[in-house]
Amino acid sequence: MHSETLAVHGDGAADLVGGPSLTEVTGLPPIAVPRSPVRDVIAVVDRAFARTIEAIAALLVIAETLILVAGIVSRYVMHNPLIWSDELAQMLFMWLAMLGGVIALRRGEHMRMTTFVKIAPPDVRATLEAVALGAAIAFLGLILAPAYDYAADERFMSMPGLDISNGWRAAALPVGMLLMLIAGALRLAVVARLGAVIVAIVLIGAIGGGLFALQPWLGGLGNLNLVIFFVGIIALCVFAGVPIAFAFGLATFGYLSLTTTTPMVVLVGRMGEGLSHLILLAVPMFIFLGLLLEVTGMARRLIQFLAALKISPGIRGSSPGWLMKNIGIEKYI
Repeated sequence: MHSETLAVHGDGAADLVGGPSLTEVTGLPPIAVPRSPVRDVIAVVDRAFARTIEAIAALLVIAETLILVAGIVSRYVMHNPLIWSDELAQMLFMWLAMLGGVIALRRGEHMRMTTFVKIAPPDVRATLEAVALGAAIAFLGLILAPAYDYAADERFMSMPGLDISNGWRAAALPVGMLLMLIAGALRLAVVARLGAVIVAIVLIGAIGGGLFALQPWLGGLGNLNLVIFFVGIIALCVFAGVPIAFAFGLATFGYLSLTTTTPMVVLVGRMGEGLSHLILLAVPMFIFLGLLLEVTGMARRLIQFLAALKISPGIRGSSPGWLMKNIGIEKYI
């Protein structure tokens, strides 16, 4: 008999030592995690959960693309715009963005700084990884109730084009945050050592409890709180490898809840407004076109062709100026 371990990569992939990675490795060295029957069962649940979310997100990308194309054709070709297309596209995009956040959290692909995490010893790195994931889970747990209140308030409003409750759009926030919370908990159970999880809980609880205990003192500091939360707390989180979005979320939540009387529903409302911006509707089209270029092989052929133009002096017209223009085109692509 021998004890098996899991090799946990920087992107959250976990597999038997020497086996293939489940997801693309992000460059962080693997962390050995003891294998157990319970961890294996949770890993199966985690994979099933991830596949379900990814399938729904893929369907939303297809639906979003079709709706946007239909809206463009009806407006600029048929000259008979669909009055409901923009509202439906905005609603679906909010759901797509939240599901994308779930997938990114599960894969460990939220933007973060790993400079200090990479150079840390294995034991310290395992603790920092647990702290980073624990901080994200803590923010999601704190913001979940205000997100539900926001969605409950929005259900009394209606979208004029679709003539349905705005709650269908706003519900994406609490549902997405709950799914992210589940994804984070599953990932923590699969890829983190028990000792690292305990240390992470103690550290996060100590910092949060300390700030809560200092609330009366913080109330009298005025604008100095901006430095404490938006410089000190954010720097601490970012250097520890916490995803940047969650670092800013924790700092904002802490500042508003501990030093002001602003209800947290306002924070959730600002998040909803940001996700509802019309210009973001171009993102699903970029995703679709990027996949189209990749699947058809057009991107690879374009880069290979332009690279050949740069390195082949025998090609007619390959003067330095002409080549520089093609280099610019290649960078643009």
